[in-house]
Amino acid sequence: MSINLKFNIDDTEGKEESEIGVQRSPIIAIIGGGAWGKNVIRNFYELGVLHTICDIREDVLTVHKRLYPKTNFTTQYNDILNNDRINAVAITTPAASHYELAKQALLAKKHVYVEKPLALHVHEAEELVALAEKQKCILMVGHILRYHPAVNKLKEIIDSGELGNIKYIYSRRLNIGRIRTEENILWSFAPHDISVILFLLDEQPESISATGAGYVKTDIADVTLTAMDFPSGVKCHIFVSWLHPFREQKLVVVGGKKMAVFDDLTKEKLFLYPHKIQWQHRIPIAYKADVETVPVDMSEPLKLECQHFLDCIRNNQTPRTDGHEGLRVLSILYAAQESFNNGSIKLSLETLATKKLKHEEVFIHASASVAEDSTVGKGTKVWHNSQIQPGAKIGEDCIIGHNCFIGSRAKLGNGVKLESNVDVWDLVTLEDYVFVGPSVVFTNDVNPRAKYPKMKYPQYGKWIPTLVKEGASIGANATIVCGVTIGKYAFVGAGAVVNTDIPDYAVAVGVPAKIIGWMCECGGKLEFYDTMVSCSQCSSLYRKEDGRIVPVGAAAKILLRLD
Repeated sequence: MSINLKFNIDDTEGKEESEIGVQRSPIIAIIGGGAWGKNVIRNFYELGVLHTICDIREDVLTVHKRLYPKTNFTTQYNDILNNDRINAVAITTPAASHYELAKQALLAKKHVYVEKPLALHVHEAEELVALAEKQKCILMVGHILRYHPAVNKLKEIIDSGELGNIKYIYSRRLNIGRIRTEENILWSFAPHDISVILFLLDEQPESISATGAGYVKTDIADVTLTAMDFPSGVKCHIFVSWLHPFREQKLVVVGGKKMAVFDDLTKEKLFLYPHKIQWQHRIPIAYKADVETVPVDMSEPLKLECQHFLDCIRNNQTPRTDGHEGLRVLSILYAAQESFNNGSIKLSLETLATKKLKHEEVFIHASASVAEDSTVGKGTKVWHNSQIQPGAKIGEDCIIGHNCFIGSRAKLGNGVKLESNVDVWDLVTLEDYVFVGPSVVFTNDVNPRAKYPKMKYPQYGKWIPTLVKEGASIGANATIVCGVTIGKYAFVGAGAVVNTDIPDYAVAVGVPAKIIGWMCECGGKLEFYDTMVSCSQCSSLYRKEDGRIVPVGAAAKILLRLD
């Protein structure tokens, strides 16, 4: 199969729209020129449509300048967005940036090809799909195996009935490869296989589960096994790993008549095994047959994928892997991640859709675990690997940072911000706009004993509540001993150990924490003027009253000005 170089970057030069039709010929900018981006760059260059290469790394651009000297180069994405001649972008940057870059391009009314996954969150993918439709732009996801000639041949064989009734599909995508930090192996490798399996079966799974582990970094899985059950009875397993001693990319389809194997790393890509299972004396016996090689007219899948994107732009067609297909794959990835986060439980897409409706206006990272019967307010964001326990109450517009834990009887008000690695245990209450720095330690047990837990042996004591009042800030690595109250807008320094109450507006540091000064609501230092205190930053006034600092009311401020 040959690829025709249909488009030239100068096709539209000097022509009126009536001469070239409603759709302009594609003129492409590539965003990201790294490990995979260089392959996309090469293909669009060979297809004659490459206009600009954009990358923030000057050393990467230097390499491409030698290879493509007549191409334009920039480190600024806005140069692409503001160039009216460029009408399409291909995004090959790390997955965490896909959503924002694709969104900006669509808002600029440019067609978008984005590498998998479409985004890292289902709600982001939904937004991109809706935006593409509103802007009347092509949105295509780089699920490259959907353009592989051997995969398409396999689809023909399945649809023809040659394999018989499909029973089981198993894929392995293994490598000793580059270890990502922005996404785990499930999100990095599995999208390819999920996309292919959905294509081959023409149905969505009714249940999904996933297991695995992180061995290089415990919080990022580098080996996962995902199981999918389909309404037709087909079962699938997807095994992905970047800790395998050698590279392997195989997909096995087991039918009632024959088995098929797609092996992307061999010269001949597709094989049929007409093995049979026969019953003798009520015992199943396997009879092996010689392998059959299926001839496939091969072309580079990525070239076919890039050509398809150009064809869709030129002819105003819906891509084979459009935003909706990318969203379907993303929904399954999200379900698998939810299962992985919750002890490999079996989940349905319907259950997750119900859960999503409950937290419709809440951002929950795919790696986070939020109990369905927790309360999470509108506008709150829950980031990587954080856990919200059943019964926890979290207000609106909060930020729950990386690797945080919220207990079932913890309460967070509105606007609370937790930095990374903070555990808010049962009976800890954080009022509105409390700031908690990284690795702050809260406690709820003054005399803990593993052998005599309080819930089982209440005669030995009970858990003790802790209160942090509105607007208070707690610095990194501070320890808050249970039973204390930290006052409104108080400030606890980094590393402090708080074992007594801290009054409103106080600054407390040290081990144990001692009051060394006072702080305004805005965060400015309070400077004394007789019995009055003035904020060095916003000039708000406070007064001393029985060893406490009290804000001066509006009427008192007017009198002070008159004096």
